[in-house]
Amino acid sequence: MVQAGHILRSSLETGQIGGLCRACGVMFPRGNGTLANEYAQRMVITVSEHDTTAEPTRRDFLYLATGMAGAVGVAAVAWPFIDQMRPDASTLALSSIEVDVSSVEQGMSITVKWRGKPVFIRNRTEKEIAEANAVPLEDLKDQAARNANLAPDAPALDVDRSAGESRENWIVMVGSCTHLGCVPLGQAGDFGGWFCPCHGSHYDTAGRVRKGPAPENLAIPPFEFISDSKIKIG
Repeated sequence: MVQAGHILRSSLETGQIGGLCRACGVMFPRGNGTLANEYAQRMVITVSEHDTTAEPTRRDFLYLATGMAGAVGVAAVAWPFIDQMRPDASTLALSSIEVDVSSVEQGMSITVKWRGKPVFIRNRTEKEIAEANAVPLEDLKDQAARNANLAPDAPALDVDRSAGESRENWIVMVGSCTHLGCVPLGQAGDFGGWFCPCHGSHYDTAGRVRKGPAPENLAIPPFEFISDSKIKIG
């Protein structure tokens, strides 16, 4: 490729504008006249424009290498901060808990803490189960089971709110009112289930909202019986 610098060097070496460029072998008009001078200037401009297509230089490589080194350095500095944001083993362990319910007799309730939230576990009486089964689905304010163990469209039947067939007496729910997150009182309210005194939401014995501003039934978290007397939540 013709280089502008070659033309200028040739001119300096010959003492006049024009002649053969020794570096690249290009011939341009010889002489001191205006025509030769203008031609040489045009050659310099034209070749300079084409210089932008030249192959990468050592300086380009150094710029690229410096940029890559900078990116690696930033990542190395940032990693300790990113790594400390990951939950440690103790936090991961709390994502699920096991609860011994062997001492919870019918008519009794306990409250445990799971992921920073209260969870109600109740061993319901036959009367409470019968009362919940007697309510027609169409009479419910929220007709969805809200049970993380079932399909999202599961109906809010009592069996779908409980631990399932053969364990209908057990009910496990997140103890946060679905209105503003207050903790309802157990075995209270107009329906014998749970009552939130903050704004007057009433839940029945299956934890289904029956009255007040709460929009949904009390949520049922993922849980399972891992033995006859132990429940795993989460």
